Amino acid sequence: MNDWFAEGATAEFCTTRPENITAKPPSLTHEAAATVPIGALTAWQGLFERARLQPGERVLVHGGAGAVGLFVVQLAHLHNAYVIATASQRSVEFLKQLGADEVLDYLGAPFEDGLEEVDVVFDGIGGETLERSWGVLKPEGRLVTIAAQSEGLEEQRVKDAFFIVEPKGEQLAVIADWIKEKRINTFVGAVVLLEQASDAYGGKIRSPSRHGKIVVSVLETN
Repeated sequence: MNDWFAEGATAEFCTTRPENITAKPPSLTHEAAATVPIGALTAWQGLFERARLQPGERVLVHGGAGAVGLFVVQLAHLHNAYVIATASQRSVEFLKQLGADEVLDYLGAPFEDGLEEVDVVFDGIGGETLERSWGVLKPEGRLVTIAAQSEGLEEQRVKDAFFIVEPKGEQLAVIADWIKEKRINTFVGAVVLLEQASDAYGGKIRSPSRHGKIVVSVLETN
């Protein structure tokens, strides 16, 4: 994973630091491998570094079927947490296969109805969803967010909850091992060519599978 604030990753070659990389799992194509670092490292650092998740705790994952959320669900499940995810109805079975114990339809009743005593909230949505999440936490509960609005960062508790992922090769190596051991999975939503990169980043390309990241293939593959 390149530094979050550095440009130039959509290229045939790019520069990085040795401590930021690890070997690609042999079972993954290059396109599948490209879906892993940002999503999986964000999930790892949010759950384990920021929230200090403990086995047996209750975790609420907003956006559980998203590119980050699907890793949060899997890592929390592997850590023996009780995982509650919000998603659309069409993603319920997908998330249960990844290890979610409960899936709440975000278009149905408000997620906070009947939900309380949550140890950790991992927010990938922001806005009103983030604001409503404080009320479901235990007094000592922890909230982390990757989607806080800039105006929300004026509030100290939101500022403390917000984080940006950092490249860490040692964490990525463990994730690669877990992929090789089939303990976690990644998903490719679609693969597009370089000339479609602008459309991909702009959200104009939809994933046929509805799950997984859209990958820009810099070199055309056969």
